[in-house]
Amino acid sequence: MTNAGIYAKFVDLSPFEIKDELIRLAQADKSGRAYLNAGRGNPNWIATKAREAFFLLGQFALTESKRVMFDEEAGLAGMPPADGCYKRLKGWVDRRKGDPDTPGAETLDAAVDFAIAKFSFDPDKFVNELTDSIIGDHYPVPDRALVHNEAITHEYLMWAMCAGHRPNDKFDLYPVEGGTAAMCYIFKALKNARLLNSGDTIALVTPIFTPYLEMPHLEDYALKQITVSVEAEDRFQITDEDLKPLEDKSVKALFIVNPGNPSAVAIDPESMDRLVKFVKSKRPDLMILTDDVYGTFVPNFESVMGHLPHNTIGVYSYSKYFGCTGWRLGVVAVAQDNIFDKKIRAMPEATQKLFDGRYKAMTPHPRDLKFIDRIVADSRDVALNHTAGLSLPQQVMMSLFGLVEMMDQDKVYQKACMAICQRRFEKLMNGMGIEFKARPYFDRYYGIIDYEYWARKYVGEEVTDWVKENVHPLDIAFKLAEDHGIVVLNGSGFDAPNWSVRVSFANLPDEAYDSIGRAIRAVARGYLQAYRAAKGELAQP
Repeated sequence: MTNAGIYAKFVDLSPFEIKDELIRLAQADKSGRAYLNAGRGNPNWIATKAREAFFLLGQFALTESKRVMFDEEAGLAGMPPADGCYKRLKGWVDRRKGDPDTPGAETLDAAVDFAIAKFSFDPDKFVNELTDSIIGDHYPVPDRALVHNEAITHEYLMWAMCAGHRPNDKFDLYPVEGGTAAMCYIFKALKNARLLNSGDTIALVTPIFTPYLEMPHLEDYALKQITVSVEAEDRFQITDEDLKPLEDKSVKALFIVNPGNPSAVAIDPESMDRLVKFVKSKRPDLMILTDDVYGTFVPNFESVMGHLPHNTIGVYSYSKYFGCTGWRLGVVAVAQDNIFDKKIRAMPEATQKLFDGRYKAMTPHPRDLKFIDRIVADSRDVALNHTAGLSLPQQVMMSLFGLVEMMDQDKVYQKACMAICQRRFEKLMNGMGIEFKARPYFDRYYGIIDYEYWARKYVGEEVTDWVKENVHPLDIAFKLAEDHGIVVLNGSGFDAPNWSVRVSFANLPDEAYDSIGRAIRAVARGYLQAYRAAKGELAQP
């Protein structure tokens, strides 16, 4: 008999909701112990260079606004002018270079010239997009993506998501409010385009980020799910056996997080080749969504969108890599030659007439509307499409993050981010008292601690079996919170093994991870002692 009753009310909750109770327990004052929240993935570092350039650019943009009209008493100015703005920016930043009180001048100057040279931008048009956008005095035009930002972001994505395998295809981009908005908008657009209908089946490569497990069940979508379960024994890679269920053409779409969350392992070349051959030979009709938020933590990362651009919707968020979760910067990418547009065009006349009615206020030719533009329109319930688009200051921040990263040819920033996660991972392993050689394609942003696997190896089969019979899996996370002040998320909420927890290596000081490792060992010792006590009681006459 387990202690399941204690945790019954938490069983159906998302781990991101359970965490609130864990935080309450962990923060309870117990002899001044440290409170360590390793449950969320918000990094505790930020990228400074692009931010310095951004805030300096804002000051310049204000001087541009005042050139047109300025009432100092009222605090009122005009809109930044375009003619001659590049030359004025160059002079303005030159006067501030080397001044420690105005950091960012060198970066801003270099980023602007880098973009103009690399993309053959008209200098005044590009600088005016930056100044007018950072001021935020217009609606986004074009509503899907600013012209210069789309070019910059496309090139950045080719490195961030396809450094190891760059496709020849051109992608249309929709900058959005982080990966969160990307998920919501894509689910909604797939339904409205009749590409996924109530009762349809989708496949999820699990373990996977919890919302992908939860959203399909909502009445908004009412989708059936099957799982392509990648196992630790297979290095979290897709096997031939894993792909067999996808041969059934009733499975309409495949959803992947790559590198995995929480497995933190990217698809390796062998598995990628296996997936590509499978899709091309057996399921050329398969729709794929790949969420590649953590790809920048893997050298020469290869996204599915680079290998199967025709079939794939790509999702990327700047949040983790640049330490900018509060900025809400994400992007949806769809190749210009794609399966989604072809499927929509092939739908029957009755469905086409429904589309005509839905989008007739947007265009006289609704049937020519691309899927990416349907995502934009549906994100604003069509009627507000004219005010769609990510806010312009956010798009400027996105451009500057991308430009600074592209200018970093030696990838100094990327190596520094990877080194942070590596150090913390090693400290956790040290605290747990185990040796673990990380496999290639492991991003070390998260880690799954599989208690059952670990206990069978270090404590023994009999003890582990007893614990499974007498202790609820959620007990691990609750004991870490209540007894040690440590918050982690239960792995079961990600469709990871029941007896596992997810640890983030991104959001705590380095030294905290040794403490977390020791606490994990302490919980295991507690179970061993409970087992011995129970066996002792059973042995009494």
